[in-house]
Amino acid sequence: MKLFEFEAKNILRKYGITVPRGDVASNSGEAEAIAREIGKPVVLKSQVLVSGRGKSGGIILANDAAEAKKVASNLIGSTIKGSLVRSLLVEEKLNITEQFYASVAIDRQAMTYIVMASTEGGIDIEETALASPDKISRYWVDPDAGFSQPEALEMLSRFSMDKDDAPKLAAIISTLYTVALDNDAELVEINPLAKTASGELVAADARIVVDDNALFRHPEFGDTSSARDDDTPLEAEARKQNLPYVDLSGDIGIVGNGAGLGMATVDLVHYFGGRPANFLDVGGVSSLDVPKRGLLLVMSKPEVKAVLVNILGGITRCDIVAQAVIEALNESVKKKPVVVRMMGTNEVEGNQMLSQAGINSYPNMEEAIEAILKL
Repeated sequence: MKLFEFEAKNILRKYGITVPRGDVASNSGEAEAIAREIGKPVVLKSQVLVSGRGKSGGIILANDAAEAKKVASNLIGSTIKGSLVRSLLVEEKLNITEQFYASVAIDRQAMTYIVMASTEGGIDIEETALASPDKISRYWVDPDAGFSQPEALEMLSRFSMDKDDAPKLAAIISTLYTVALDNDAELVEINPLAKTASGELVAADARIVVDDNALFRHPEFGDTSSARDDDTPLEAEARKQNLPYVDLSGDIGIVGNGAGLGMATVDLVHYFGGRPANFLDVGGVSSLDVPKRGLLLVMSKPEVKAVLVNILGGITRCDIVAQAVIEALNESVKKKPVVVRMMGTNEVEGNQMLSQAGINSYPNMEEAIEAILKL
């Protein structure tokens, strides 16, 4: 789950990391009041969960409260890269002399956290990473040993830094690791970490992504996990139902069990010339409720012309999935053609049930995909 910038900064503030003075505004009047309280030029930052806000017009400077009100009235209600702007973070404009980069992320291949730092932060950090990888210091954490300020200082020793900046940056980097652990984060990033004219290091921008599977440990996020601005309406509904679902741009609905099988099905449909409309993983289930709800969700998408159900029965029993398909088709307001490929536990019984209900089933993925393309 991606957090908004203001949510990420609120967390960093609790850990003692300095963030700019400011607050969140949901209308132009609030933006004006915040800017007046700050009493100096401000930055109005659209709170949307997309990258590249600045280059897309989502971050605008204002010299005073009156200008902040005018900017806010234009930004709130607009769309930035397809995301509706509902609120703004109104912050003091920083007098920046240098920009650093600091992050903690999960390296899935190494199966541990990786800590990264650079003395060249800013919007082009991705280009820096590609063109000059030596300008980014990386440290793979031993989970048993942990990560603290001495390791952070070791990371920074390769850079030519001001003697006062290195310990400050090291303290922030080691704190980010604590933030990641405490909040079950997949990513904690400050970019840029700004050095001001007074020599203070301030988190000018921040990103935190929390592992969805750990949200039960974080009631502080409340219901925000079920309605994020980067979700499509169907993705938001699926999230409420705890269904792993991703919208795609095609017209063939996909229902699979297991992330690997689901992605393989999406790939194979595309390989055969079809256009997948979604990814949906109903997982390993022993009841018909989950596959039934999943199929109803997929059939509710207007763009879907037909649905491919691809099941490898282990824990999941094929006869239960067959019953779920039959009930979903009976209950769906918008009925769509359904093609099923099932193998595994109780596949004979499941395929017999489908046959009796007039639903086509096939022995392998290729035949099922060819059939749905004809439909």
